[in-house]
Amino acid sequence: MNLQQFRFVRETIRRNFNLTEASKALYTSQPGVSKAIMEFEQELGVQIFERHGKRIKGLTKPGQAVAQVVDRINREIENLKRVSDEYAKRDQGSLVIACTHTQARYALPSVIPAFRARFPKVRLALAEGSPTQLADMVLQGEADLAIATESLAQTPGLASVPCYRWEHAVVCRPEHPLTKSFKKNGQVTLADLAQYPIVTYDLAFSGRRNIDDAFGSAGLQPDIVLAAIDADVIKTYVDVGLGIGIIAAMAYDSEQDKNLVSIPVGHLFGKQTSRVAVRAGEFLRDYVYTFIGMLAPDLKPAEITALLKPKL
Repeated sequence: MNLQQFRFVRETIRRNFNLTEASKALYTSQPGVSKAIMEFEQELGVQIFERHGKRIKGLTKPGQAVAQVVDRINREIENLKRVSDEYAKRDQGSLVIACTHTQARYALPSVIPAFRARFPKVRLALAEGSPTQLADMVLQGEADLAIATESLAQTPGLASVPCYRWEHAVVCRPEHPLTKSFKKNGQVTLADLAQYPIVTYDLAFSGRRNIDDAFGSAGLQPDIVLAAIDADVIKTYVDVGLGIGIIAAMAYDSEQDKNLVSIPVGHLFGKQTSRVAVRAGEFLRDYVYTFIGMLAPDLKPAEITALLKPKL
């Protein structure tokens, strides 16, 4: 048994049992991967993969148990490399941040420049997606951390901490009847919003679930004419007259969105909590803890460490 076999087995599973894709990801030949897997099965004395001819179709029942052990072994090997890097190169490395477009566009610009000033040798990369996609990126080792809404706290395999709270806002054209109603009454109601076509977030976003739940509890059926994962896209379609928009309040910029008016609706949909998550049991470099601390300034460093540190 050797580490190469562990890597080959894990990558084959990650690539949906496609040996061609696995061999490309591992920079080796397909016959080499196939041979290593068969030798591994012979050493174990059990068949890990179900096969149809020469094609791998899935995991056998013992293979499912083996896959979990193999994944843990590979993760611990990666942790050893991180420990080595931490003490050999404390202030350099890479950090892949999985986040939504709204966070990349409106929340992170206040954090990343300060982080770069402290760690100029750390290479940063942003990977955008829906909360479910962001969680998968971290679980698959494609990102170091994810920033999304509370759904991260319910994702098995992740450890997370709250970083900031936010509320929804309605955006509409200045001449829209809702704007006039807000100016007259000082706030809007769910019944007011339900009168107009609505452009808002896709169902993959937990903030959207709060919107649906609020209307449902009030016995109202909103007319959602377009759903998107990007607040800027929502604002674009509001600007062309498709309807009113419901977005994260932070995504409204009074300078750049001069054609639109923002109406606070936190009293209708409640406060949302964004969280930052890492893979449970992961060894984190010091600069990762620093970055998380910048995202969650209300938490003490010891609290963050206690919540995210690997369990020994």
